[in-house]
Amino acid sequence: MASPVNTELISQYVDLLKRLQKLGHKIVLVVGGGTLAREFIQYAKNLGLKESEQDEAAISVSRLIAQLFMLKLGNAGIGTVPTSLGDVKKEAETGRIIVMGGLKPGMTTDTVAAMAAERIKAGLMVKATDQEGVYTSDPRKHKDAKKIDKLSFDDLTRLFDQNKHKAGIHQVIDPEAVKILRKSRTRTIVVSGFKPENVFLAIEGKSIGTVIE
Repeated sequence: MASPVNTELISQYVDLLKRLQKLGHKIVLVVGGGTLAREFIQYAKNLGLKESEQDEAAISVSRLIAQLFMLKLGNAGIGTVPTSLGDVKKEAETGRIIVMGGLKPGMTTDTVAAMAAERIKAGLMVKATDQEGVYTSDPRKHKDAKKIDKLSFDDLTRLFDQNKHKAGIHQVIDPEAVKILRKSRTRTIVVSGFKPENVFLAIEGKSIGTVIE
């Protein structure tokens, strides 16, 4: 939804979040900065800034996207974008929707989501991305790539091109996040985020995307 910023898609997700809230789900939404964040990373590189400072620029972009969500949610949300995980568990108990961006350099928004899921003991994490799920290889580079319906966290780690964080990393799930999800045994489903209904179907237990557990 941020590659480039898609306000129509953001509105559709806000409607979905409110729908899930009415069904009794406790929700923490973590958004990245997409292409816009990667553009700011490049600007920071061009300025000769170090990698942690490049990350800072990307974090600011992700928080700006999160703020748009929070404003659109109105009273359904907690009102402000958290900059730490400190009160996430307490805020989740209120039933209002939490929206977060990045937290600190060296940590992707995938990792933030995994940490939030662990903190609130989430029953499920849904990763909405630009692919239909996890593939045997990058489908953008390999025409023979095949979608995998189900795999373990160990299997997922073996599929990675990159096994450590760097500013602007672009994989289905960041490797640091996988370590946390594997440790907490948080069931995870990867779906295409271009249709918010896919997220709803994943939560409803329908066969969609790639299930990782």
